[in-house]
Amino acid sequence: MVSSNVTLRIIGRELKAHAPFTVVGTLTGLLIMLIIVFAGVPRSWATKLFWGFHPLHVFLSALVTAGMYRLHSTGRLWVTILIGYVGSIGIATLSDCVIPYLGESLLGLPNRGIHLGFIEKWWLVNPLAGVGIAVAYFRPKTKFPHAGHVLLSTWASLFHMTMALGENIDILTLTVVPIFLFLAVWIPCCTSDIVFPLLFSKE
Repeated sequence: MVSSNVTLRIIGRELKAHAPFTVVGTLTGLLIMLIIVFAGVPRSWATKLFWGFHPLHVFLSALVTAGMYRLHSTGRLWVTILIGYVGSIGIATLSDCVIPYLGESLLGLPNRGIHLGFIEKWWLVNPLAGVGIAVAYFRPKTKFPHAGHVLLSTWASLFHMTMALGENIDILTLTVVPIFLFLAVWIPCCTSDIVFPLLFSKE
C-alpha cells in the first residue's frame, strides 16, 4: 500500500500537471456548447452524444485504471477486475453524471436529470468496462488512453449538461457550465487514472 504522504504528493503533482490539459478540454467543451446553442441543434443530439461518449469514457477509464494497477503491482486477476470496475464505473459516473447534475440543479436548468449509465444502459456500459479491464490486464498501457480519457470525460459531462438546457441560454449559464466541466474532469479523472489504483499498489 502507498503511504499517505506519498499519496498526497502524487495527488498534488498530478492535479497540477493535468490542470492545463483539463483547461484545454474545458474550452473545447465550451466551444461545442456554443455551436450547439447558436446553431439550434436539437436537444436529442445531445442525448445521443452523451450515450456515445459516456460508455467510451468508461472503457478508457477502465483501461487506464486497471492498466496503472497492473504496471505497479502483481495483484491477482480478481483484484484488477475490482479496481478497474470501481475506478471506471464509480469515477466516470461521478464525473459524467453526478457533478454535471449538481451544476444543472444549481442553475435550475429546465430539463435537468441524473443519468446513471451503468443502470440505465447496463447492457452497454458494464460490458465496456469489462473489455477495458481485460485489455489492460494483458496489455497494460496508460499514457495515450489517459489523454483520451480527459477529453471524453469533458465531452460526456458537456452533453449531460446540454441535455438539461432550455431554449434560452443566459450569461450565467455560459459562465457556470465551464466551471463544472473543469471540476467534473480535473479531480475525478486524475483520481481514477492515477491515485486510486496506486493506493493498492505494493510499490
